Amino acid sequence: MVRRPLGNHHDGPDTLLVTSDTTQTEAVTEETANQIEKLRELIDRAQVVLWDFDGPICRLFAGHTADLVAGELVEWLEGRGLHGLLTETERESLDPHIVLRAVDRRHPGSDLVAVLEERLTLEELRAALTAMPTAYADPLIRTWSAVGARLAIATNNSPRVVRAYLASRGLTDCFAPHIYGRTQQLHHLKPDPHCLNRALNAMGAAPTAALMIGDTPTDLEAADEAGVPFLGYARNERKAKLLREAGAVSIVDSLATVLDLVRAQA
Repeated sequence: MVRRPLGNHHDGPDTLLVTSDTTQTEAVTEETANQIEKLRELIDRAQVVLWDFDGPICRLFAGHTADLVAGELVEWLEGRGLHGLLTETERESLDPHIVLRAVDRRHPGSDLVAVLEERLTLEELRAALTAMPTAYADPLIRTWSAVGARLAIATNNSPRVVRAYLASRGLTDCFAPHIYGRTQQLHHLKPDPHCLNRALNAMGAAPTAALMIGDTPTDLEAADEAGVPFLGYARNERKAKLLREAGAVSIVDSLATVLDLVRAQA
């Protein structure tokens, strides 16, 4: 099912004025058909597909939660007398990337940042062992590659982690060598478009001939900055709401719809 981009296509309340159940059903069906057609156009234009990793491809921390990893990074800092490096908000963020970036802002390029980044990478590698594949992601990746699209990863996760996961699913050949992830230059993390631009430059692709699939507002912001069309993946309503509020127009709650449209290209 393709989600309607609530709040992005008209003024006033997002409701349909109806006079009967039949009229309402017809209106909803027409709206859904229009959204599917827009999605088909988005997919048909995409010669290169840039994937975020954690979310669209898998739930990396499904069995090894990110909030615990963030807490461990905070505890490690505090154990070294570095409690003051983080604000209360940063300490309570439950997001390891927020902790990492906060330290980098205060000590950019330092050995401390390098150690923290490596600790996060090791935790991500542990998480990859129990990561949950996103429904329909594996067949979609294989099918899109088979019909001629070129695929790349553009992520804030470590490329070592991405490679390990893809190898475990037999997907490496669909992406290699185009895996662009976190480096120790943390100012290049999304929403900075650095990893998207690296992928586009390496593949010799124009931004307008590409498509970014992501599940966060930072993915959308990076795509907008790079000039790349964006398709949001939202596994729940909370994710969809965040994407809509950030301005995403095309959002799906299942990759099954995308898979059907890509198969139609064959």
